[in-house]
Amino acid sequence: MIEQMLAYNREFVANKGYEAYTAPAHPQKKTAILTCMDTRLVELLLAALNIKNGDVVLIKSIGGMITGPFDSTVRSLLLAVVELGVEEIMVIGHTDCGLARVDTAQVLHELVERGASPDDLRMMRYCGLDPEQWLRGFTCLNASVAESVQILRTHPLMPKSVSIRGFIIDTHTGELTPQE
Repeated sequence: MIEQMLAYNREFVANKGYEAYTAPAHPQKKTAILTCMDTRLVELLLAALNIKNGDVVLIKSIGGMITGPFDSTVRSLLLAVVELGVEEIMVIGHTDCGLARVDTAQVLHELVERGASPDDLRMMRYCGLDPEQWLRGFTCLNASVAESVQILRTHPLMPKSVSIRGFIIDTHTGELTPQE
């Protein structure tokens, strides 16, 4: 599949398909969006919010979750605020999220079956990283969005001037519901 995508890319570049996507590096709407990497959101979220190339910083992670105050998502958002002029952050969860059904024990078992070393899992624990917590999902979507918003709002490095709000998008209709 990757080879097919690369072949398409060569044609895209040769035909100057990129010209339709020329945009500034800084988000014109001064907004960053953290959302899930769910494939249903690739176009739906952008269409539902009338977002065009160059409008926002878009960060995707599984579940759209922030797993801790110093994870890479928070780092990306802090740098977006300082370096790209972001003034607002939207945390957008979605209905029917697969992370709500994640069985962490099963994920760890599967990783070991696929070649991860149990010794490496022990080393993670020894170094203070709990693999079960690190790979966790959530049981309540609203609570998950609220937790990520709270981590950002109370983060010691996040400027208080940045507006941070949570939402849930319906994966069927694209309707956004505020979570306050």
